[in-house]
Amino acid sequence: MTASEDERADVMGAQSPHEQQISEPVSAADDVPSEPGQAAGDGPTDPPESDKAARPAPKPRKKSSFWKELPILIGIALLLTFLIQTFVARVYVIPSGSMEQTLNGCPGCTGDRILVDKLTYDFTDPGPGDVIVFKGPPGWAESEFNVQESSNVVVRWLRQFGSSIGIGAPPEYDLVKRVIAVGGQTVSCCDKQNRVLVDGKPLNEPYIYWMPGLSPTQESFPPVTIPKGDLWVMGDNRNNSFDSRFQAGGGLKGVVPSGDVIGIARTIIWPPGRWRGIGETDPQTLSESLGAPNWPATLPPLGVGTLAAFPTLWLGKRTRQRLLRPKQGGERR
Repeated sequence: MTASEDERADVMGAQSPHEQQISEPVSAADDVPSEPGQAAGDGPTDPPESDKAARPAPKPRKKSSFWKELPILIGIALLLTFLIQTFVARVYVIPSGSMEQTLNGCPGCTGDRILVDKLTYDFTDPGPGDVIVFKGPPGWAESEFNVQESSNVVVRWLRQFGSSIGIGAPPEYDLVKRVIAVGGQTVSCCDKQNRVLVDGKPLNEPYIYWMPGLSPTQESFPPVTIPKGDLWVMGDNRNNSFDSRFQAGGGLKGVVPSGDVIGIARTIIWPPGRWRGIGETDPQTLSESLGAPNWPATLPPLGVGTLAAFPTLWLGKRTRQRLLRPKQGGERR
């Protein structure tokens, strides 16, 4: 052994066992203090109870106040009502007596409110016997009812808004009549029993009403062949109705384009004593279907919109909670 080796040996021998232990490399796992019963290097453990107690508890979610949600519910109900009345069904007020007594609109009485189905004619065409609501074609100036439009901008807006949610009459010139003949058919009046003829055959019209004080007969008119896509309409109050016989001079000028039809009248929804289905009576085939339909068909759009507002708001809240909920497992606890 050389002198230098002896010196190194003396130095190593001078170190205490404790100093020799410190000189050894220490792993990161050995730095983590272990709890009783856990071996060193087993990995991180739950924080001590003192740390858990110091961590603030999550605040409970506050339930929304009913009075805060009420304006939202009203807004949703009005929006749904507007959409229903625009695309599905709409409520109309009978303003005149031309459809007595199928529909009441007589002077001094409460005009019927009817639910008009706007979807049916998207898939089929109006047929004989249908009670339809339609826009007054050009030239249809003769009427037992005329729209009085206000010059006040605010009043006109309120009227339009009320009409859009079913609590006011439409501001446009809309009429309700019964389809008597369709495109391609020839209509005339009358035979010896004072009945309307379609293609030479008399109609059976049990719904006709004769207004007291007026002649209980129909005014005759020559044969009119209805062009394709047009309709011949007449009122049930046969001796007191301005319809295809008289409008725009009668004849071919009195027909109604199918494109002007808004929908088919389904149900009387107001007043309560008049609640019933309007029914469909085809005077050409003598078929009749009357009676009150199921309750969903009679529920006005405002009622449907109100009922649908609650599940719509609930669904929106659930969706928002799911989107804002923190992801589980994002951090160790």
